[in-house]
Amino acid sequence: MKEKYFRYSLIALILILGWLVVSGLWSFVNGLLGAFTLYVLVRGQMKHLTETRKMKSVFAAMLILLEVVACVFVPLYFLVWVLIERIQDVNVDVSESINTIKHFIALIQEKTGYDVLNINNIETATTYVTRALQVIISQVSGLVITTVVMVFLLYFMLISRKSMESYAYSLLPFNEDNKHTVMGEIHNMVRSNAIGIPLLAIIQGLVALIGYWAAGVPSPVLFGVLTAFSTIIPIVGTGIVWFPLVVYMALMGNWVAAVGLLIYCVVILTNIDNVIRFILQKKLADTHPLITVFGVILGLKIFGFWGVIFGPLLMSMFFLLVNIFKKEYLDSDK
Repeated sequence: MKEKYFRYSLIALILILGWLVVSGLWSFVNGLLGAFTLYVLVRGQMKHLTETRKMKSVFAAMLILLEVVACVFVPLYFLVWVLIERIQDVNVDVSESINTIKHFIALIQEKTGYDVLNINNIETATTYVTRALQVIISQVSGLVITTVVMVFLLYFMLISRKSMESYAYSLLPFNEDNKHTVMGEIHNMVRSNAIGIPLLAIIQGLVALIGYWAAGVPSPVLFGVLTAFSTIIPIVGTGIVWFPLVVYMALMGNWVAAVGLLIYCVVILTNIDNVIRFILQKKLADTHPLITVFGVILGLKIFGFWGVIFGPLLMSMFFLLVNIFKKEYLDSDK
């Protein structure tokens, strides 16, 4: 009884303190997830530098951090800066747009009797716009903090690579075969999403840019970049960018360009998204498409931006653990 008391008391203390730690530091979870993602991608380099090249861990970690900053953070911040500059330079005929929209709203009210500009619709639209601006501002302000936390954690992950991996490996509640399976699944899924998602975004952005340029969309580079970012949004995806552009071109009276852009996006852009996404997932991690789709939805809700990587991983780990349980405790009784 005394031994059981100590054991369960220790488990209870671990759970309580763990909950306090996680809830208190949850605001830094994006930095932790980002550091883990980068660690999976660069751990092979760290191993090569320290074991093959015989470089000291501190120097090897600093060299890899410089590589990460140069190859990941500098291009990312440059892209955000260019995006902001492009938004400031957008040249749209405001007066013509307003007149066209007014005519469109009047036409709707004339044909259906529905008042688009009633007070309830305006209040609802204002609420949604305010929430969207708050989310954007919070994401931008948190980007710097996330980056600092990410680099800080990645450095210590790299210099303590062996001890950290050995400790985590020893805590896994599986036999040796299942431990290798779980670790391999984590590595493959993180690597698959960390490489596949940016690659898909670049391809989607370039394909969309061609269509926007051909249709005469104002600031096609800006909307091409926005389309690339929109690839992380599940189900809706790039449609959140190109569909309003189709409506805009139609409102401007350019029906040929609007219809052409609609056909191009539905037939080419959307199908490229589906085909490339599933090919990359199957090629890099052999992931079922449904796991990817629902995993991203789940991940974005729990983890925010990094959910596009860790959502599918969470789904895959769930089914993997179910299969391990079935193999170890159900099939063995037959």
